[in-house]
Amino acid sequence: MATSAKEQIEIAAALVRLYVFLAQYLDRCFDEAARKSYPDSELQAHLTETRRQLMEILSVNPVVKKKLGEECDRILALGASCLKSADDSKRETVQAERAILRHKTLALSDLVAVYRALE
Repeated sequence: MATSAKEQIEIAAALVRLYVFLAQYLDRCFDEAARKSYPDSELQAHLTETRRQLMEILSVNPVVKKKLGEECDRILALGASCLKSADDSKRETVQAERAILRHKTLALSDLVAVYRALE
């Protein structure tokens, strides 16, 4: 099945959204202002819907789908753990995950920008 450029842009943009939402979720671990400024129910709804869309899209590639699912589960578990009890070890882990998400988001954002410029 060949995908159009528009579909490729939509997939990359969905990945960007997912990584942004995951980063926002981690930001809430140690930032009271982040928790107050963005209602948890709203963030969870966006995260759940974006993840659902991507899992559907990625069903064509079970390996990538599994990797993304595991990454989401790991980050969500880390965030939930931090919200219950935060310590320096968890803070370092959150910062490391946050850095990874930042790099992925930047790379994918650049890719989406290039794709859109080619339209």
